[in-house]
Amino acid sequence: MTEDLKPATPATAAASTTGATKSPRVDRPTTLDVSARPAGEPAEGKTVIADGVVAKVAGIAAREVAGVFALGGGGARAFGAIRDAVNATDLTQGVKVEVGETQAAADITIVVEYPAPIQQVAANVRAAVAGAISQLVGLEVVEVNVEVNDVHVAGTDDSDDDAESRVA
Repeated sequence: MTEDLKPATPATAAASTTGATKSPRVDRPTTLDVSARPAGEPAEGKTVIADGVVAKVAGIAAREVAGVFALGGGGARAFGAIRDAVNATDLTQGVKVEVGETQAAADITIVVEYPAPIQQVAANVRAAVAGAISQLVGLEVVEVNVEVNDVHVAGTDDSDDDAESRVA
């Protein structure tokens, strides 16, 4: 009985752990048993969706709304133009999201094309983003905040050619 209470020496502890096998996370039958899970029944597990995925879905949905010229503020659009030039478009530009386990919230910054009605465009962006996140990602959308940062007027973009013709 006193032998049972002896502390394990490093040699005996190593011997006891090397002989033991680690239990696997899943049961693996030696043969493939197709009938183990009925067809159509989902497997157990957890799906984690990255914030960047939700932001990309929101950005794509917002860009598809009529009257939206661009997403993001002035600095973001300048960097976006450079990324577009090298075919590295950032679809999350102008989009910030907060993602929980079952809910998401989004903040979208847009530039509206003149003369589109700003309130209507913002409402359409809100609906499109909420619908896309709900349908594609499967999260409940608690809010979509839309910030209108600018209004784009066609033909007023300053280009090098226009600047030179005005100076001459």
